[in-house]
Amino acid sequence: MFLRMRWRIAIPYMVLILVAMAVLSIYLSHIVRDTYLDDLEVHLATEARLIGDVLASSGAAGVDGASGAASAPTWDGSGGNYDALARRYAELLIAHVAIIGADGTVLGESEKGRNQVGNQLYRPEVQQALAEGQGSSLRSSGPDGSDIMYVAVPVVLGDRVSGFVRVALPLSQVEANVARLRRAILSAALLAALGVVVLAILVAERTARPVRQLTEVVRRVAEGDLSARLLPTTNDEVGTLTRSFNQMSDRLRGTIAKLVEERNRLTTVLDNMADGVIITDGDGRVRLINPAAARLLGIDEEVALARPFAQVARDHQIIELWQQCYEQREEQFESVELSHQGVFLQAIVTPLQEAGPQASLVILQDLTRIRRLETVRRDFISNISHELRTPLASLRAVVDTLRDGALADPPAAERFLNRMDIEVDALAQMVRELLELSRIESGQVPFRLKAVSVEEVVGQAVERLRPQAERAELTLSVDLSPDLPPVLADVERAQQVITNLVHNAIKFTPAGGRVHVSGYSFRISSAGDVQPEGLSLDYEALTSGDWVLISVEDTGVGISASDLPRIFERFYKADRARSGGGTGLGLAIAKHIVQVHGGHIWAKSVEGQGSTFQVALPALT
Repeated sequence: MFLRMRWRIAIPYMVLILVAMAVLSIYLSHIVRDTYLDDLEVHLATEARLIGDVLASSGAAGVDGASGAASAPTWDGSGGNYDALARRYAELLIAHVAIIGADGTVLGESEKGRNQVGNQLYRPEVQQALAEGQGSSLRSSGPDGSDIMYVAVPVVLGDRVSGFVRVALPLSQVEANVARLRRAILSAALLAALGVVVLAILVAERTARPVRQLTEVVRRVAEGDLSARLLPTTNDEVGTLTRSFNQMSDRLRGTIAKLVEERNRLTTVLDNMADGVIITDGDGRVRLINPAAARLLGIDEEVALARPFAQVARDHQIIELWQQCYEQREEQFESVELSHQGVFLQAIVTPLQEAGPQASLVILQDLTRIRRLETVRRDFISNISHELRTPLASLRAVVDTLRDGALADPPAAERFLNRMDIEVDALAQMVRELLELSRIESGQVPFRLKAVSVEEVVGQAVERLRPQAERAELTLSVDLSPDLPPVLADVERAQQVITNLVHNAIKFTPAGGRVHVSGYSFRISSAGDVQPEGLSLDYEALTSGDWVLISVEDTGVGISASDLPRIFERFYKADRARSGGGTGLGLAIAKHIVQVHGGHIWAKSVEGQGSTFQVALPALT
């Protein structure tokens, strides 16, 4: 209960008022009782003086005739019936009346009789009356033990005290009157307290309601609802606080909007960067990693966060570079090869000194493609040099032979000239294929695309090479699905691709082998499912849609796993088994022709067990 602001305000207020009302009630009760007692004492004293005056008048001595002086009066108890006098006054005053002599002897008693009461000289009221002219005292003298007020006054005859008159009255009536007044005061106090409690609750509720409403709005803002506002209804401190909160919320909303915009920009940049970015905190734990870094290191982003950098990098070269950075507090960079992935990286580690001793920015630049391009360029230069060196060396040898006298021998000269013609044709073919490949890559070769049947593309290419297959003692077969849809293709270019693939299969298949050309259609759904079911595709670049697949399968020498990824490069020849004849540009040209058609070409092979080249072209539906 005390956790709520309303009760923290109301309860202390109610307790304070109730305590004040209780103290006031007790104080008023005591004041009223004391006032009653004072009035009663005055009233009893007045009555006692009246009785004393009567006694003084009746008890005065006669005047001495010789001297004319009054004789001093004395009370000895024999001058009259004082008990009867006391009872008579008691009946008139409705009180206890006692007539006491100067020596304390009771001369008359309205209740018990004088013989039943002892000496009263040393009673407090008598002593006070003797000393001050009036005395009073309270003591429990009633039959039921109730308090009785005694008031005594001296009876003065002449210049001396001749006795005392004491009037007593029980306080039961006074107590009853005081009790009634106390009940009235208590009732008024309770009504006032009830009103105060209701008023305190209302005031506390009115005070706490705006704070509670503001708390609810603050909670909504804390949960992300930055549009939450509260209309100020007062001009007091709570209203000022509400207006200040609204202003703070507006500024906070603007600031968060800017931060979100900047974060989105940063996230977009990081997510689309080709370079990997990792940020570690002062304890060496990963606080940020972008998708490129996760891909390069082969780890999931969520798994990498909050883990030590060494567990994320998992490469001793990168870890050592990072350690050198925070030990030397200087930027470090080094080329790193991830042997388990075949990836080449340029690692740059920059210290972030403000964030802690091990805080750093790690940038991983993927140089694999550049390194591969350098390798391809180097191999291209080496391969083209090799391809040019052979015909040029042959031509040089023929020229030298002719110069050395072979011209004088017509049959020999004719043979050497034929050899020169063959080498020149090889060089011319190489130049033509290079020029054609360059024009295809640059888009300068016009493609006449139209809807053609797969049988037209495959059938003519196969029939053109069937005599060559028969001379090589190979079985060349074709199996095309009867319901193949047409494809959008340039007939001559498409036939050039199939011719190249079948020619290579015939060339590198030993006698007695088999070359099989097949074609069928399939569909890839948006979810990645392949129809018809059971069809296995090992090429991930295919997107959803309808496709036609042309497959050329042979039982030849096959291609090694290390050479298979590079067979579509210019002038690349897998091994000596495939080095005989050709320029090494056929597969590169075929790849670019297929790509222009919007298709894909790939190969799968096991060395010594044959190869399968597959071409996927978009189908027209």
